[in-house]
Amino acid sequence: MASVPMEYGLLVAGILFVLGLVGVLVRRNIIFILLSIEIMLNAAGLAFVAAGARWGQADGQVMFIFILTMAAAEVSVGLALVLRLYQHLKTLDTDAASTMRG
Repeated sequence: MASVPMEYGLLVAGILFVLGLVGVLVRRNIIFILLSIEIMLNAAGLAFVAAGARWGQADGQVMFIFILTMAAAEVSVGLALVLRLYQHLKTLDTDAASTMRG
């Protein structure tokens, strides 16, 4: 069975990372920004797995598990903050959140 070259895996990871970065910079809805950050974290994990598979090391998979854990923590904290922001402002727009005082 032929394996996928590392360059292809890194290319896909780079494309996903750029798409996530564009989503963070362009979108104004906090939910979409959180989803874009998740895409960026998964792209980093894919790069680690592709590089680890190329050299036959399990380090890439270990880093992916660490990134997955960090992403889960980021989502839980992020969604809790989003819920509080929505209760306070009744909107998920980041421009409205920038008007907060104190």
